[in-house]
Amino acid sequence: MTTKTQHPFPQVRDFLDESFALYDLVKDLDEKQLEQVTAFKNWTINDVIAHLQIWNMAAGISLNDPEGFQEYMQIVDEIFAANGTLKDFERIYLNTKGIALVELWKQDFIQIAKRFARADPGARVKWAGPDMSVRSSITARLMETWAHGQEIYDVLGVERENTDRIKNIVVLGVITYPYTYRIRREELPGPMPYLSLVAPSGKTWTFGEESEQEFVRGLAVEFAQVVTQTRNIKDTNLYVKGVIAKDWMSKAQCFAGAAEDPPKPGTRFINTEAKA
Repeated sequence: MTTKTQHPFPQVRDFLDESFALYDLVKDLDEKQLEQVTAFKNWTINDVIAHLQIWNMAAGISLNDPEGFQEYMQIVDEIFAANGTLKDFERIYLNTKGIALVELWKQDFIQIAKRFARADPGARVKWAGPDMSVRSSITARLMETWAHGQEIYDVLGVERENTDRIKNIVVLGVITYPYTYRIRREELPGPMPYLSLVAPSGKTWTFGEESEQEFVRGLAVEFAQVVTQTRNIKDTNLYVKGVIAKDWMSKAQCFAGAAEDPPKPGTRFINTEAKA
């Protein structure tokens, strides 16, 4: 299910379409099925939807209410100070799960998309890390929806049908090349390796200076999976050449927060024996 609404910048439409794609996957699951445990940190499908809902809400608050966003983040800090976890905060703050949560998430992502569609894409908004543009904020929500959606597709044994909207995620992977090293307090080893990636449509996307010594070639979907850490590089067919390229792909991270290690090889995959 998608919407035909026109948006002033494409990331809003892409966020909405990705959200609807995931909603269509989970909307007919019952309460028990929504408690299935995924391969991501033992989160259930409920936990994943709660996470998306909570931070969609946060992005919506930051769009028009900077003070309200600071109050929101203060609650997060208080729960962490009491030795709570991110999942604790999300469960306490929402206090809902199952089918009701899925429908709440749907209603809110539609409304949030409408609000972002009316905003100036270049305006600055608050976030848990540095401030960012409105365009970057909704792109981050798209990336989170796509990335966390993967563990749901995997546990349900469904092969995802990707579209060229994943270019937004590929671009995030490109621009966060220095960030991957900065959050690990490591020196940038050199210029970003050359990328030549095949889009779902069959188009070729290239980034960086062309090189035969340092490059990554293959499917754009697999590159997006690596930079969002939904797959280990060893579980893809990406062709990686060069010391820098191999090092980057071993720990690439396009999402904010502390440095995270990618999943171990062989731990993230589509469960072909699953029955949704």
